[in-house]
Amino acid sequence: MASQSANSEGAELGRYLRARRTQTSPEHVGLTVGPGIRRTPGLRREELATLAGISIDYYVRLERGKETRPSPAVLDSLARALHMDDQEHQHLRELAARAARYAPEPPPAPSRTVRPHLKLLLESLRPNPAYVISRSMDMLAWNPGGLALYAGLEDWPVKHRNLARYLFLHPAARDLFPDWGRQITGCVARLRAVAGIAPDAPDLTNLVGELLLKSPDFARLWERYEVTGRKPAQKTFHHPRVGTVTLTSQPMYLEGTPGQRIGVYTAQPGTPDHDAMMLLDLTAPVTAPSQEIPHPSP
Repeated sequence: MASQSANSEGAELGRYLRARRTQTSPEHVGLTVGPGIRRTPGLRREELATLAGISIDYYVRLERGKETRPSPAVLDSLARALHMDDQEHQHLRELAARAARYAPEPPPAPSRTVRPHLKLLLESLRPNPAYVISRSMDMLAWNPGGLALYAGLEDWPVKHRNLARYLFLHPAARDLFPDWGRQITGCVARLRAVAGIAPDAPDLTNLVGELLLKSPDFARLWERYEVTGRKPAQKTFHHPRVGTVTLTSQPMYLEGTPGQRIGVYTAQPGTPDHDAMMLLDLTAPVTAPSQEIPHPSP
């Protein structure tokens, strides 16, 4: 019975989305229509999915009533993409809430546990700054230089240390990066790519919701729906402790983990950049990489 109710409510949500999609012209949302006859009235599914920053497969599941737990961030993105007014947006939320009552619980956020041998690896990489981050850019473990490289990040509580949050909300970030604009563009593109694969992931939706509320720069970039854009291999830091230093960055995905990556910075020995990197390591506050990282509050 619950399964039938879930199918019914999910179908109603899907029907509403389809109706709004087919009644929304491409011109109304700023799309340029090419020559030729369009067989689909209004927007195509792939056009709406792109505008909302979600995968086409996920949107198709929504419209067919197979996906019944879209997150508030996904609903807000669809409402913005379809130019819904407040009443239409609220109706979308109510339909989604009814569908979710009968749907199974979404999967929990990925584990934040960092394996002990990875923490030892971080320590063995000194004086090179290094850290482990989650798929949503939470900093999970670090060596002294890895934390100190992001000036002022150590002042935040452990559960708030997130590189995307740092770039957009920490007052030191704009001064630290001379190419701050390029850094934030690459950051948002990476989060958009994760959102396309796991749009309802609580670790991601909580972060995106916070940044949409607190950072107009993030909201502007999020609306562009870009999922490509690599950060440059070399990064220059105007660091308040060691001066200007240019380091080569190497991110690596960690096999057998829930999307965790390790980031390592290097400099050629004998150069001023290497000397500055060593000084950063020597003067950084010592925080044990084996420290347990609590799960963030919802």
